[in-house]
Amino acid sequence: MTLIATSRERGIATLTLDSPANRNALSAQLVAELRDSLAACAADDTVRAVVLTHTGSTFCAGADLKAPPDPEAFVGLMRDIVALPKPVVARVDGHVRAGGLGLLAACDIAVAGEASSFALTESRLGLAPAVISLTLLPRVDRTAANRYYLTGERFDAAEAARIGLVTLAAGDVDVDKALAPVLDGLRRASPQGLAASKELVTATVLRSFDQYAEDLIARSAALFASDEAREGMTAFLERRDPAWVR
Repeated sequence: MTLIATSRERGIATLTLDSPANRNALSAQLVAELRDSLAACAADDTVRAVVLTHTGSTFCAGADLKAPPDPEAFVGLMRDIVALPKPVVARVDGHVRAGGLGLLAACDIAVAGEASSFALTESRLGLAPAVISLTLLPRVDRTAANRYYLTGERFDAAEAARIGLVTLAAGDVDVDKALAPVLDGLRRASPQGLAASKELVTATVLRSFDQYAEDLIARSAALFASDEAREGMTAFLERRDPAWVR
């Protein structure tokens, strides 16, 4: 079963995360298929830009704890989005959790509907937002990162826009209506102009991947292998509080 649905309209390729059974969690299969779909868009001269969206009420629930991707593959996916020579626009109208925020932050532009909510839940599982910091920290206000990295609190689309995680909160406007002028602007830009402009704004992020990715992958693996993380993930799957909650 394919987990990424693809459609094209007037130069815009839409890639839809289509794994509602696990809330579009980042499984090994989903990550691999999304990387393949992005590579196909990069090679297709008729594609001007890519929209990344979702089925169901969740954009992405983070890592699939039952069938997780290889950490290097997930880091590769985020880098693929940042390095793609075409803009990637996230269309979000649902929940985004943990690693899903790293996927979202890798996109060049993000529009979030009123149904959207966000949370970095790693600290509550005995983990940390390690590899997703590669895309999150260059984008998100540092004071807000301090708060949401540590507390795991949920926040809405307006707050996500205020802290820089998303470009635009649609508010009470339909998310597709809010997205329309963005896509119109991308269609009016030349392919060369888009690629050159994106290269300017992503250069620093790509250098951080080259410099820090290996260390963050190792740090993430160590946390996942720890006793606290095993307790946190088990408690999550059993829908109970972990042992450290007071």
